[in-house]
Amino acid sequence: MNQTSQNNAAAALRDILAPAALEIASGFIRINKVLARTFFVFNYPRFLNTNWFSDVINLDRTMDISFFVHPIDTGAALKDLRRKVAEVESEISMREEKGMVRDPMLETAYQDLEDLRDKLQQSRERFFKFGLYITVYGNSAEELDKIETALRSILEAKLVYGKSAIYQQDVGFKSTLPLANDMLAINTAMNSSPIAATFPFVSSDLTSDNGILYGINRHNNSLILFDRFSLENANTVIFGKSGGGKSYAAKLEILRSLMFGTEVIIIDPENEYQYLAETIGGAFFKISLTSDHHINPFDLSAPREDESAADLLRSNIINLVGLVRIMLGGLTPEEDAIIDTAITQTYASRDTTPTMADLKTVLENMAGAESLSRRLEKYVSGSYSGFLNNPTNLEIKNKLVVFSIRDMEEELRPIAMYMILHFIWNLVRAELKKRILMVDEAWLLLKYEDGASFMFGIAKRARKYFLGVTTITQDVSDFLQSAYGRPILTNSSLQFLFKQSPANIDTIQKIFNLTDEEKFLLLESEVGEGLFFAGAKHVAIKVIASYTEDQIITSDPSQILQIEQAKKELERAEKMAP
Repeated sequence: MNQTSQNNAAAALRDILAPAALEIASGFIRINKVLARTFFVFNYPRFLNTNWFSDVINLDRTMDISFFVHPIDTGAALKDLRRKVAEVESEISMREEKGMVRDPMLETAYQDLEDLRDKLQQSRERFFKFGLYITVYGNSAEELDKIETALRSILEAKLVYGKSAIYQQDVGFKSTLPLANDMLAINTAMNSSPIAATFPFVSSDLTSDNGILYGINRHNNSLILFDRFSLENANTVIFGKSGGGKSYAAKLEILRSLMFGTEVIIIDPENEYQYLAETIGGAFFKISLTSDHHINPFDLSAPREDESAADLLRSNIINLVGLVRIMLGGLTPEEDAIIDTAITQTYASRDTTPTMADLKTVLENMAGAESLSRRLEKYVSGSYSGFLNNPTNLEIKNKLVVFSIRDMEEELRPIAMYMILHFIWNLVRAELKKRILMVDEAWLLLKYEDGASFMFGIAKRARKYFLGVTTITQDVSDFLQSAYGRPILTNSSLQFLFKQSPANIDTIQKIFNLTDEEKFLLLESEVGEGLFFAGAKHVAIKVIASYTEDQIITSDPSQILQIEQAKKELERAEKMAP
């Protein structure tokens, strides 16, 4: 085919593909009966969250979107950055010489420029010119105006600004066709990280064939289905500020785990799990000085086939020494040895399970133990006597068991948590079952070395007994400052991070090796939103519940009040019915 024939064929093809009518106006182009308007983004904030562009992608409108990434020579970029750094540094110096008030924006700009220059020099980042164009479609100019308003609202809420390509609608439209031609050529200088954050289709996948639904992947709206018992251990940590959704997510996991036959035991400092236990027929035990429910810390579980009675007794004595240390506010090495001997003699002196009063009796008859006996007095016959000096009268038959310590005095809460954990651990060791143990506000116990050590020991050995330990706390700094806080964290294969306070976010970022985008995601998250880690993978999560689940697990006081009022009205109506 000669050149003339080729040109004629190309012209004929264009005629076939071209629309029958085309009108180019200042604010849109009309293609047959459809109108199109092209926008470009010209300004971005200092930080961009990962997947920030997904709200535009998910807008229920027909649109074409083009990204153009033009590489810039690193040497040229560094030269420009050096010049810009010098300008900003000079301006800061001039302001200081004139005695002017410091300008935080200038100082921040200087730090950002220096940081970017270091990353470019170390080849950790590259520099580009980035163009982002969006073409939307409608049947009228009014419809285009509505779409433009919605689009700008989404972008400006993220401090991203764009505008319509006035008098350039033709080249704007061509720039969003799948031809890879940046004819609009409106670009912003940008390094690798924010460009990567703009790409909306990348996410880890945490959907498996087994397990429960934890939430929705905020990156791609896929389901996060996971079985915590499929990992190297089934332990979980949940961090988040008050009101961030920690307890809500924990209660949702409880409900869904119970449906698969998993037993759940909870230590509840604030009665947050009472309504859940009562609604689904679980057991709710109040542990306090005046409660009818008692736990004897001297109880022994039946030895398993792979352990001897002597080993079980020795382990229980060690744990009891730790409990006494917390009760008495610490022990000297000499007192520690005396207590160890006294507990051993207490078990030997009784055919039945001894109590704290029996330990005090033994101490009274030991040389050098008078002080210990007097310090133990308040737990035996003093103001705290109803707490530790009674035989156990709890019968654990339910799939869900909640131990509440809300009514316990503040100074006794760590003792109560330790004692309950000891009781639960004996229960777990006695019979192999699939169980979850949840310890809410665990930092209360981790403040004490013996409590933290005992908690870590349970977390470390839990897998052997088919147990998953969930540690929940809002005081992240206190938790991680404990000598056993980080070991508990590293021995937890599942990790939830909900909304964090600015005071804790830098610690969280360092511990979990978060990017700046993930750091700001945690600061800006709504209730029930955060990051979900499972082994080596992590995704942005949104915890969701059905209406029925929400009514059972909600912690919102106003919602709880409405539920209680509705129950009272129903009861009143039933009484009035003939």
